[in-house]
Amino acid sequence: MKYYLIAGEASGDLHGANLMKSILKEDPKAELRFWGGDLMQAVGGTLVTHYKERAFMGFIEVLMNLRKILGHIKYCKKDIEKYQPDALIFIDNSGFNLRIAKWAKPLGYSTHYYISPQVWASRAGRVKTIKATIDHMYVILPFVKKFYDAYDYPVNFVGHPLIDAISDHKQIMPEDFKNRHGLDDRPIIALLPGSRKQEIRKMLEVMLSIVNDFSDYQFIIAGAPSQNKEFYSSFIKNKSIHLVMNETYDLLSLSNAALVTSGTATLETALFKVPQVVCYKGNSISYQIAKRIINLEYISLVNLIMDKPVVTELIQSDLNTKRLKQELNTIIDEYKRAVLFLDYYDLEKRLGGKGASLKTAQLIVNSIQN
Repeated sequence: MKYYLIAGEASGDLHGANLMKSILKEDPKAELRFWGGDLMQAVGGTLVTHYKERAFMGFIEVLMNLRKILGHIKYCKKDIEKYQPDALIFIDNSGFNLRIAKWAKPLGYSTHYYISPQVWASRAGRVKTIKATIDHMYVILPFVKKFYDAYDYPVNFVGHPLIDAISDHKQIMPEDFKNRHGLDDRPIIALLPGSRKQEIRKMLEVMLSIVNDFSDYQFIIAGAPSQNKEFYSSFIKNKSIHLVMNETYDLLSLSNAALVTSGTATLETALFKVPQVVCYKGNSISYQIAKRIINLEYISLVNLIMDKPVVTELIQSDLNTKRLKQELNTIIDEYKRAVLFLDYYDLEKRLGGKGASLKTAQLIVNSIQN
């Protein structure tokens, strides 16, 4: 069978790679063609376009790059027509993927969506489009299934793929990690400033502004696979700051605390049982637009899943040196850490256990073989 997958950022690349591995287990002769990244490419098949070429964040940024985005959409349609897949699999990335789905469904393609667009957060009217264009939806958050149930749209809750990704992670020896990166024995505070240049610029400057106030710790930046070392070097002006490229899970497994940009990384940090402060600062115009559209009490996946403020969120003007220093002091306190750990264990239970990628692959393969 022929499978065509479309993922649009680092997290989609991770989930897409794990799904592809599972598809190959269910269908060893599977042919894979995809829009994704290095992780998907490492599995095999043919990479059409790397997600780095489509990494635009926020309303203003999308408008500024609209011509380029429309060009990608046009090319994607032509490539799908040429390939004629048995299954067209969308992974998150709703702005791009729903446009392709609206075109593909009337042409008779079997459409599958892995990791639902965030219609539960904003623009619920898109559910109508999803119902009309997506044959099978696979959701990874329990409250999202309840959301779709209210619209009479049956979906499959498969559990969260991060549980598999993290449980499969090989535990590194602390001394090996420290020796490789020239670290000392002080506890580690991880900095996860995101994967896109524009968000890294906004987040990292504030995150690094508190380094001198925590001399008993060493700060390590988790470099994103979509960036290079040279990009980060201009931010590093202190010997207590280290950069580790493409080793985020190793870093989190050894960290005492973390400052994390809102996104999938907040959930990854929680599953590694690392106390965290969630950070977000976007383009002011984009943020004001989003604030009026998005109907959520929280921005971090941890708090959304738990439906309470488990981790502190510092958003826009609240993300400043004074508040960040205050909140980091809070999460390195032993009592606060103990409370967080209890919530983190409850969070993991709610995510449905292991096997999300395999369950999804089995459902996809069975649907096109029957």
